[in-house]
Amino acid sequence: MLLVLRYYWKVSRGYRLRPWKSPYLRWRMETFFGPEAEPPGASRFFSLLWRERRRLREFLAWTHDYRRM
Repeated sequence: MLLVLRYYWKVSRGYRLRPWKSPYLRWRMETFFGPEAEPPGASRFFSLLWRERRRLREFLAWTHDYRRM
């Protein structure tokens, strides 16, 4: 959980209370999930994160390992 919060804090700068409006996070999600991440909106954003939480956890573990090297 700490990895998730740490990553979120870094990438959501300026959009911490409304991450679905962040251009960087939207670009990252479109790259990671493909076209299904395109339509912005809070409910769509959070439902996608919840549904794909396992893949996101694996991605965050990979980023943590990459930063340590």
